[in-house]
Amino acid sequence: MRISYSMLFGAVIAAAVSVPTAAFADGDAAKGAKIFKKCAACHTATEAKNKVGPHLVDIIDRPIASVEDYKYSPAMTEHATEVPTWTVEALGAYLHKPKAVVKGTKMAFAGLKKDKDIEDIIAYLKDPAAAK
Repeated sequence: MRISYSMLFGAVIAAAVSVPTAAFADGDAAKGAKIFKKCAACHTATEAKNKVGPHLVDIIDRPIASVEDYKYSPAMTEHATEVPTWTVEALGAYLHKPKAVVKGTKMAFAGLKKDKDIEDIIAYLKDPAAAK
């Protein structure tokens, strides 16, 4: 049996949508800030300044691949046509396994294994000031 790209993409989206919103609703921003240190070499969440990766200020509910002056991979640009917004669910799925969600992404990060870590980073990204 041959699996097409659209079948695989559909399965990934179905898995992402099946993750309940509540799973990412109660994170701890302070813990998320500590976990975010893994991301800080390439991203910033507190100022709209691109590094190796795009800044993540106001990423929740922001259109995917939309930061000006950042050159996204063709894979991420294509992904944005199918999943247009960084919802909590979309971001949670991506943070879990970036290369599985966006095959060909230039993000080298392998992902976070623990749902609690994802929940905490999302809480931090929603409100970095809450981590203080």
